[in-house]
Amino acid sequence: MEDLVFSLNATLPIFFLMLIGYGFKRCGIISERFATDMNAFVFKVALPVSLFSQLYDVDFFAVWDTSYVLFCFFATLICIGIGALCSLWIRNKADRGEFIQGTYRSSASLLGMAYIENIYGTAAMGSLMMLGSVPLYNVMAVIILSLTGESGELDRGRLKKSLIGILTNPIIDSIFIGFIWALLRIPLPAMAAKTVGYVGRLASPMGLLSMGACLNFGDFRSKWKPVTAAAFFKLIGFTALCMPVAVYMGFRGEKLLAALIMLGSASTVAGFIMAKNMGHEGTVSSGCVILSTILSSFTMTFWIWLLRSHGLL
Repeated sequence: MEDLVFSLNATLPIFFLMLIGYGFKRCGIISERFATDMNAFVFKVALPVSLFSQLYDVDFFAVWDTSYVLFCFFATLICIGIGALCSLWIRNKADRGEFIQGTYRSSASLLGMAYIENIYGTAAMGSLMMLGSVPLYNVMAVIILSLTGESGELDRGRLKKSLIGILTNPIIDSIFIGFIWALLRIPLPAMAAKTVGYVGRLASPMGLLSMGACLNFGDFRSKWKPVTAAAFFKLIGFTALCMPVAVYMGFRGEKLLAALIMLGSASTVAGFIMAKNMGHEGTVSSGCVILSTILSSFTMTFWIWLLRSHGLL
């Protein structure tokens, strides 16, 4: 019961905040232009700063585990490949990129750390998990969203633009800057750390409000098939496939929980923000976030209970 209550407390406020954004849009408090500007601010400023603030002071030398980082990397890569293959059945080819992203991209930074800290008090293994998976999340998202335009066909002429987009993507840049900062152990003055923290904390509420303001439930109903399929892979399919491998490799406790967050937590708001900022409709992405966020309260509780009952957490 405690795990269920914690999961509900961690996930339902996110859904409620999206509903508030939707209500503000309906009441005229948030205009379509304002919602678009908020999306851009979160994508270019708030979310990158949030990621940096979670990484810059981590002691990676003390917690490093090569086999664990490689597991996170290759498990993510396999999930992306499966999602790409499964996207071929989607008739509307313009939705394929958002579907692929929705199947594999977890809210590791927005929700994942909260789960780990709540159970273990620290989130060092969460940082290692992010090192193995989050850069790949974003690199592949840029490639997938760039190469799948409105027609859904691969456009070879956009490959160069995609590669440039990867190098200049603010989310990816912030992750690598945070890692380098932490490895070099560069001190950050207290006033700067607080300022970074303030800006970073804007990412989640602003991203959720803007996403809610951009929701179109009419379109959402028309996209229920790819949204439901993506949510299934995100919450159940990939976890059932990869978690036995993690257990076989000997990962336990905080490492295993971080792997569970990577594989089975809800789709991240960053996926919607990135899709919108790269010219996609965003309906499938927002649908994946909404559905997976609601259901993850129950699926994450089940996975945590299952692992604990076998003495693995």
